[in-house]
Amino acid sequence: MKFLFIINPISGNEDKSHLLKLVKAKLREKDEIEIFKTSGKNDLKKLKTKLSETKFDRVLVAGGDGTIKLAAEAMGEDSLPIGILPAGSANGLANDLNLPLEPKKFIPIALYGKTRKIDAIHINDQIGLHISDFGLNAELIKEYESSSLRGKLGYALNSISTLFQSKGPYDFKIETKEETFHKKGIMLALANSKKFGTGSVVNPKGKIDDGIFEILLFKKLDLIEILKTLNEGSELSSDFIEYFPVKEATITTKQPVDFQIDGEYCNSLQEVKAKILPKKLEVAVE
Repeated sequence: MKFLFIINPISGNEDKSHLLKLVKAKLREKDEIEIFKTSGKNDLKKLKTKLSETKFDRVLVAGGDGTIKLAAEAMGEDSLPIGILPAGSANGLANDLNLPLEPKKFIPIALYGKTRKIDAIHINDQIGLHISDFGLNAELIKEYESSSLRGKLGYALNSISTLFQSKGPYDFKIETKEETFHKKGIMLALANSKKFGTGSVVNPKGKIDDGIFEILLFKKLDLIEILKTLNEGSELSSDFIEYFPVKEATITTKQPVDFQIDGEYCNSLQEVKAKILPKKLEVAVE
């Protein structure tokens, strides 16, 4: 087999050289591997070129949700199996797929494991695999990306200032093929799965391969309800969150609101068009 190993050097605030050594040690005798390191400059274009010039059998990704998203977008319609090596600050997709977080367990799965097809969400001109959102969480990611602090400590420290500086609540207009809603909240998420990268279960009924996604409206900041998300069996109050299962929707806001996709800050937007892409990606899971 021929592998392309995509490495995000700065994700998760850890050196990835040890992962590369461990992966090479697990390769079978006739297997080959090429390395692609992201730089933050024209990564999508460079990765598309690499994939078009060379025929690979599987793509390995060492990074977080944003790096997996990059790989999915670069492959376009010619999808290859992806092996995930969880190495981000928050590994939401890996957590949702119940992948192990120890290298000795996830490397064999990434290299040679059986695969499963999962959905994606087409969001404006990008792809979302996990959870994307307007509002509070996007504000946090914006602050995190401009900070020198990386990893979970960076998220934690930046969240404190973000909570006090948030401009919410916001007015959201949600249009589906069936009806239109006008709602107010501190955050609105497009969820293709159950959990945030922190492990918080915000979409208990979410399935990553059911052909729909959920719009989650967080109405207010409630510490008790937030703590309940850490327990997978807890039922969240309707005063805290509302769910809208859809296949397609357009969300508009009265003013530009910060928006992120899979942990990558996009911009302040006033409109997002989202549509489910069933069985879009093939991922190694066991």
